Order: sequence, then structure tokens, then C-alpha cells
Amino acid sequence: MSYQVLARKWRPRSFAEMAGQQHVLRALINGLDSGRLHHAYLFTGTRGVGKTTIARIFAKCLNCDQGVSSTPCGSCPTCQEIDQGRFVDLIEVDAASRTKVEDTRELLDNVQYAPTRGRYKVYLIDEVHMLSNHSFNALLKTLEEPPPHVKFLLATTDPQKVPVTILSRCLQFNLKRLPLELIRDHLQNVLGKESIDFEPEAVAQVARAADGSMRDALSLLDQAIAFGGGSVRYDEVRNMLGSIERDHLFELLQALADQDGSALMAVVARMSERAPDFADALAEMLAMLHQLALLQVVPDALDGDVIGRERLQELAERLSREDVQLFYQIALMGRRDLPLAPDPRTGFEMILLRMLAFRPADAGSGEPRPATQAAARPVPAAVAPRPSLRPSAAPAPTAVAELQPPPAPEQPTLVPPPAAEPAAPTAAARPAPADGQVDWAALLPQLGIRGMAQALAMHCEWSAMADGKVMLRLDPSYAHLRNENLEQRIEAALSKHFGTALKLVIEISAQQGHTPAELAELDRAERQRQAVESIDSDPNVAAMREAFGAEVVPGSIEPI
Repeated sequence: MSYQVLARKWRPRSFAEMAGQQHVLRALINGLDSGRLHHAYLFTGTRGVGKTTIARIFAKCLNCDQGVSSTPCGSCPTCQEIDQGRFVDLIEVDAASRTKVEDTRELLDNVQYAPTRGRYKVYLIDEVHMLSNHSFNALLKTLEEPPPHVKFLLATTDPQKVPVTILSRCLQFNLKRLPLELIRDHLQNVLGKESIDFEPEAVAQVARAADGSMRDALSLLDQAIAFGGGSVRYDEVRNMLGSIERDHLFELLQALADQDGSALMAVVARMSERAPDFADALAEMLAMLHQLALLQVVPDALDGDVIGRERLQELAERLSREDVQLFYQIALMGRRDLPLAPDPRTGFEMILLRMLAFRPADAGSGEPRPATQAAARPVPAAVAPRPSLRPSAAPAPTAVAELQPPPAPEQPTLVPPPAAEPAAPTAAARPAPADGQVDWAALLPQLGIRGMAQALAMHCEWSAMADGKVMLRLDPSYAHLRNENLEQRIEAALSKHFGTALKLVIEISAQQGHTPAELAELDRAERQRQAVESIDSDPNVAAMREAFGAEVVPGSIEPI
């Protein structure tokens, strides 16, 4: 007996066996059970999502010997003949190969005759959008007023090419692309019934490559079984599909976390030895960044059997949420621009270098931004005075003003502002630590911790250090930041800084002072207050207000 491919062997024979498309099945089942049957149905959707399968099951429901219902028996001669593709009253037409008007007229000449064996004569026209305009015109009248014993089932992947006169005479059902999880579960079910050994990661790889098409997924699964010699293994599926090794992507993200450009280029060089598709590599990186974002924000939403979850968890702790979002956006835009690059590798390298170059400096880390990344933020320009005004000898504080000149403005003389003394750092106003304690806010930037570990430390308050232990207090409202891996990173940084092994103990209790995060916020508020006062007291600003009726735009003042 010849081998039957999985896509045909496991084609659903009833609505109950269908995977997905419940929004279409519900309407058809209710119509069949209530007897509200239309004379023409149009099924649209991408390839391999079940258009012709649903049409054949619907034909079986109409002609089953047990009567019209949504659950055909599947065992009567009519059901069996439809399953085998030899039922005389189910006329299947491939419109892609029969586009001429003569073919359509020949087909419609037999519409008036009663069905030979079944209850209805069913015309299943696949890829109906391929018919010519003359063929559509020939079909139009019959489709509008068909005999009661005729049903038309039309299927197409491109409904935009079907004339609106045809669309208006059909019930339309749009079949959706199938989700990856549904395809993966169905493939695992098929492999279990076929008694074929498989790895879940390999099946997920096949489901992802199918791109929403169940037929494509089963065809790829057939290929994977043949490639693997009767089993489905992750490494073999990856080689069969030409997918990028996930280890390379982990190494790329690790190099980005370390801000190591040399390591980044070395990984790309190793990847290029296997002549990869860099567009696919970028798509895989986007998928991995999406997983990282889920781990950082809603970890419960990430699939439990995701490949390399431990390494993803480590990266999620090393990279800040802002970095992950920035990398995703750069990769997404780079995917669009990749075809414009001189060659794929150059474009891929530039995308990675862009991630490295535009990564923001870590707030509160105490480390200066590298020269390659330091870009001076443009200072908002002050409104230029009229040419007749004498320029000020010194620049005025930065502000944006709206000029509203009166009918006859006077020409004021701008006086240079008094030399402003540099604002004393607000850290000087911080309460001095008690004897035997440490200024936690001053110590924290020296530890060199970043990302989520830094966020946890910033919301802690120093308690004490004794007997080889460092004790911190964390307000109950920030208890959700606690994480064993993050605490280990803080503990390691403290031990390295003090040159001795220390044990970190974080106590959940009400705070008695200010945390580094609160002090940083106080610093920002104080600098903003001083900037506003500087603008309000500046004589040049006062002169422009008096002469031109200028106003400082609210919210436009920023400390420099």
C-alpha cells in the first residue's frame, strides 16, 4: 500500500475534528441544525487554513444519507464517497486551470438538472478569483437565482479580486491564520497517534515555520520525519529549515548587554561561516526580544517549554526593560531596511551597531557614557531679540517664550544676568550616616550594578553592616522587586567592593529615611526649582516680558 502524506491522512472528516476556525464553524453548524441554508458560500483566507476542507465537510452535511445536520455519520456510502473524492454530485472545479468563459458555460449548462444521487448538487469552485471577467458574468445570473437543489461553495485566497457583484450574492466567511500554539498542539497529537518520537522544541520550530498554515505544518512535519529518519529532533529540524542557531542569538544579546562591540562582530563572523539568511536571524532575534520583554513584565505569560528559558532569565535580569524595548524597535525598523543594505551581512552588522550606539546611559550608575555614545542633548534656544537690540554679554538662561509685541514696543536694553553661583549639590543636605553606617546613596554608584538589580538596590535603605552581613530595608510597597538572582548580584558587588565575603539580608519593613531613588527624585525636583527661579529672576526675560508681552511657555524650562 502506498504511503499517504500526513496532510491528506489527517485531513478532518467532520467539524468536530477541525483545529481552530471556531467563528466559521459556529455559523455553519447553527445554519445546518436550524435549516437556514444559503445558496452560496464564500470562504476566504490564506493557504492551508481549511477553506476546501470546510467546504467538503459542508457538502457531506448536506448530502449525508442520515439527513441534513452538522454531524454527518461518516459511514454511509455518500459520506465515504465524498471523503474519497468520487461523489458524483460534488463537482469540484479548479478555477485557476478553467478560467475561460466556455468552461464556465459548460459547467453551468448542467445546473438545471437534478442531482444524480444526493440531496443537493454542490459546486465547489476553488481559487474563484482566477476566473475571467466573462466567466464571472456567466456565473452571476445563476449565482443570484439558482435552482433549489444547487449549492455553490466558493474558496479564494484573494477576495479583493472577486467582483462585488459576486460577493454581494454570497455568505462570506474569513478564515484566520492559525496560532502557533494550536498548530504545535495538533502536530504533537498527530505524532503521538503515529507513534513517532519527537522533541517538543522541534515541533515548535516546525509550527513557527508554517506561518499560520496547518497544511504547510503537516507537510513540513513529513519532511522533518524523513530528514530525521523516523524521528523529529530539534537540531535536525533546524538544519532542515536552515534556521539560525539559538546559541548565536544568545551570544549576540550577551555582547549587547556587555556593550562589547568586538564580541558582537566575532559572533556575526561565526554566523556568516554557515551562509545564514540574516533576515531570518533578525526575525529570530525579534522573537527572542519579545520573550525577554514578557519575562521582565509578565513572566507568567511566557510559554513554559520555551527553548533556553534559563538563559533568557539571565538576560532579562542583565538588560533593563528600556534596553529590550529599544533593541526590539531597532531590529523591527532594521528588518524593513535590510534589503536596502549593500549586502545582508553589512546591514545586519549595522543594526547591531545601532543597538550598541544608541543604548542610553544607565541612570544613576555613576559611570560616564562612552565617547561613542555621548551625544549632547540640544539646548532649547532662547527667543532671539530684534536686530536693533544690543546683544547680551552673557547667555541668558534657557527658556521658550511666546512674543506678543504691543503696537509700539520700546527697545529695552538687555542687561547681562549676574553670574550665577553653581548650585550646591543637594547631596550635601542629606543626613550624615550614623557611626558605623554607610552612605548607601553614595556607595551604590560605585558597585557597578545595573538593570533590575540596580532598581532593587535603589529602593532599599541602608540598615547596618555587622558580623559579615549587610542589612537593607525594603518598603513593603516594593516587595515585588525582590528576586533571588538580583539579590545575589547585589551581594557579589558588595563583597567585591569591601574586599570580603558578605551576606546580604533584605528586611521588608517601613523605611526610616530616604532611599537612593527618593534622593535622586529630590535632586531632580530641586534642580528644576532652581531653574525656574533662574528664569523668573533673569533681567533679560523681564525686559522681553515688558517690551513684547512675552510669556514663558509652561513646562518648557529644563535644568541644564
